[in-house]
Amino acid sequence: MKIAVLSTNPDLYSTKRLVEAIKQRGHEAVVIDHVKCFVMIEGGKPTVIYKGKAVSGIDAVIPRIGTSVNAFGCAVVRQFELMKVFTTVKSQAILRSRDKLRSMQVLAKSGVDIPKTVFAKNPAQVNELIHMVGGPPVVIKLLEGTQGVGVVLAETTKAAKSTIEAFYGLRANFLIQEFIAESKGADIRAFVIGNKVVAAMKRQGHEGDFRSNLHRGGEGFSVDLSPEEERTAIAAAKALGVRIAGVDLLQSERGPLVMEVNSSPGLKGIEEISGIDVASLIVAYIEEKIITDEGDTVGV
Repeated sequence: MKIAVLSTNPDLYSTKRLVEAIKQRGHEAVVIDHVKCFVMIEGGKPTVIYKGKAVSGIDAVIPRIGTSVNAFGCAVVRQFELMKVFTTVKSQAILRSRDKLRSMQVLAKSGVDIPKTVFAKNPAQVNELIHMVGGPPVVIKLLEGTQGVGVVLAETTKAAKSTIEAFYGLRANFLIQEFIAESKGADIRAFVIGNKVVAAMKRQGHEGDFRSNLHRGGEGFSVDLSPEEERTAIAAAKALGVRIAGVDLLQSERGPLVMEVNSSPGLKGIEEISGIDVASLIVAYIEEKIITDEGDTVGV
């Protein structure tokens, strides 16, 4: 097979590992910078142009779409879908997972447990919003934030009101969520491929920082998930239609809660901490599904 990795940087760890795994399993690997592609829209003949030539002969693509180019990257993925090329994550699933509000709505509709979350546009409702999520403290998240950026812990009502009013003043869209104190600044990243959790790690934020993202200086540890945590991670990925996902869980007194489903999860942390060759498992999944693409049945 000829498998393309859609990535703007061939030197990134995740991109290099995927290319290595594709070659090791006997396939041809190419890296396509989706930002430099042209999407040719023509009746009955969808085409992707890259480096002046029509892309052809691709059996599968692995999208690694950054948030800064989300809309265009998804347009390129969608074009490959129209060309009947297998994609490990469909364009609609990427868009759905990147929209924090929409993803929370879909997860809740599917019965997946999440932290209490509210979204509003009226600044006069600040006290009511804080009360609805049981705060303070409360967590305030920008809808477009990623890797822990745009996430604020407001420990008092005054701090929460100040932050919320500031975001309103900037015309920023944000969510207000309950703070899960018992998680103690830690979360779990479960790496889901298809209908299975293939690797997991616990991430602990530094003292004084409730954010556990490795990009923010958090530490990671290998962890074995409980059956309930595995079921929750798989259900969350399935609900959003993300077939290869990094599902972030909080351990709470009422069971695992899903914070986010990442449609382009990095491989560096999960592979180094778990010792599992996740890249090869992704390629094996492509081998298994290339002929019988199940499609995306989520309609929200």
